[in-house]
Amino acid sequence: MTEGMIYLDNAATTFPKAEEVYKAMDMANRNLAVNAGRGSYQLAREANKLIDDTKELLLRLVNAPNQARVVFTPSVTIALNEILNGIRFEKNDVVYVSPYEHNAVARTLRLIKKKRNIKIIEMPLNPDTLEIDIEKLKYQFSKDRPTCVCSTHVSNVTGYILPVQDIFQLAKDYNAITVMDAAQSTGCIDINASTLEADFVAFAGHKTLYGPFGIAGFIDVNQIELDEYIVGGTGSDSLNLDMPEFSPNKYETASSNIVAIAGLKVALEGFQSHMATDIEKKLTEYTIGKLKNITGIQLYLPKNLELHVSIVSFNIEGYKSEDVGMILDQDYGIAVRTGYHCAAYIHKHLKDEEFLGTIRIGIGKFNTIDEIDKLVSAISEIAMG
Repeated sequence: MTEGMIYLDNAATTFPKAEEVYKAMDMANRNLAVNAGRGSYQLAREANKLIDDTKELLLRLVNAPNQARVVFTPSVTIALNEILNGIRFEKNDVVYVSPYEHNAVARTLRLIKKKRNIKIIEMPLNPDTLEIDIEKLKYQFSKDRPTCVCSTHVSNVTGYILPVQDIFQLAKDYNAITVMDAAQSTGCIDINASTLEADFVAFAGHKTLYGPFGIAGFIDVNQIELDEYIVGGTGSDSLNLDMPEFSPNKYETASSNIVAIAGLKVALEGFQSHMATDIEKKLTEYTIGKLKNITGIQLYLPKNLELHVSIVSFNIEGYKSEDVGMILDQDYGIAVRTGYHCAAYIHKHLKDEEFLGTIRIGIGKFNTIDEIDKLVSAISEIAMG
């Protein structure tokens, strides 16, 4: 890490990682960086076992049912593209999205709409609480029956924990396919894939799992068949020009990133989600309490802070968000994220256009009270002019 820098952009990617993660990746790069499953020699078998063991750790982490499979991809954006482009949408099919969706979902569906003329409907939001209005959603579903329902688990803009189980249970009354973006939640808050009613759970290794870039994917919970979206070499049955029929092989192509998988495996082995959550929750509550005492600060939070974790978005009267981010970086050595955070829908509800989005604090388990105090002091000085 840059010496003296306070890193508070953990919603984009958690940083730093545990030392064990760096060591595991170095070891794999030096001793195990071969094509898994593409050779009969021992090293290839060891690489393949590493992949299988890592997948098993993920399945256990989310309490996945027996039929579930892990599909690895290079990023969660690619995972969501594989899922959504693999669903056999037809003209006038209805897809619901939460107002908190990341552009990995929103832009993908927008492109599918252009190609297949599907209908996209935003779930209703209570303007007073910034929370999903479940009663209104029930009515919407009865009026426009859902084919597919997409919901992020935790907003990357406000830290709001969406009521995904309630949403998906309603969706299943209409036999809709359910897709959860868990990029901001996997490992941070409990996920029970056995009872969640999510057909697909997408995850990112480099965020709340505290693993490296280059490894992500989705839990194929119920093995609903998807059309292939990315095809190519799998290392097996090479004379067959069709992809394998079954998950996960049907959706995994190209050489596996064994170095990144090695880092993710070690992150998962040492993972104690309740410990990370406790640290992050305490720091988040502390940050909010301090910021509420500063004149001229506007916070963007759900009304019920029990439905909130790790992310604090705010603005300062009289400043554009990007200007505050630049001042924090150049004058105080504090790294935060500013702007619209790749989340197109939510900002009309936040009414933050005059600020050009929000200033986002992303809190991680390696942050400290002292760092938050320095952040709050800097924000106070900026707000005072």
